[in-house]
Amino acid sequence: MRSSNHRKHHTILATLLAAAASSPALAEGDAELAKATQNPIAALISLPLQYNYDSDIGPVKDGHKSQLNVQPVIPFSIGTDWNLISRTIVPLISQNDVTPGAGTQSGIGDITQSLFFSPKKPTASGWIWGAGPVFLLPAGHDDLTADKWGAGPTAVLLKQDSGWTYGALANHIWSFAGADQRRDISSTFVQPFLSYTTKTYTTFGINTESTYDWKSEKWSVPINLSATQLLKIGGQPMTLSAGARYWADSPEGVGPKGWGFRLTATFLFPK
Repeated sequence: MRSSNHRKHHTILATLLAAAASSPALAEGDAELAKATQNPIAALISLPLQYNYDSDIGPVKDGHKSQLNVQPVIPFSIGTDWNLISRTIVPLISQNDVTPGAGTQSGIGDITQSLFFSPKKPTASGWIWGAGPVFLLPAGHDDLTADKWGAGPTAVLLKQDSGWTYGALANHIWSFAGADQRRDISSTFVQPFLSYTTKTYTTFGINTESTYDWKSEKWSVPINLSATQLLKIGGQPMTLSAGARYWADSPEGVGPKGWGFRLTATFLFPK
């Protein structure tokens, strides 16, 4: 089963690389579009499809997990000075043996909905920021959901200069309703990021997507490395990204270990 999964993953990667190689050249005017793709609260409609694969999960490290995150980003103009940016993450999960004897589960995981109120113009020193609420919506299979409703604050701060993008996104979620038999949630998510975009609109990036569980007092810390290319296929602007991740820390006997990888196709809909 594991070798079959790896063959499928290699086929996906080869398909993405072939599409990138055959795409038409980009125009100079696409520089701003490339810049916007690195801004999580840009006023740009986009649809990222992010595939993640992790292994060595569980107490005997025999589990593996595939997760496709459908992540629509939709901006709304609210007056002359502000935007409201909606960012949604809908995880489609397939996992096997993450708990000994549990077998395979697949379905929709818990949905995260973030809303950022953000000024349309950067600050005088060039900083871009946004803040608002984040919500956790329970969904899916019993083994794929915390079965809790949650909410809390979220914020992002970044700067873009000479091809560089750097900043951080963070949120904290507390549960306030849901199944009584499930553990309450108090979780902090921190995502510092750094990337550089070349003159050919290739972006090299590094980030962490670290989560601290205040109930178990444990960290989950993946370090992600990625290469992303802006291109057009049939006139449709999009980015294709491939990367590796290393789990620097995860809950013992529960979280993944070692290396995983990520493939992302993002469809862009500029005005």
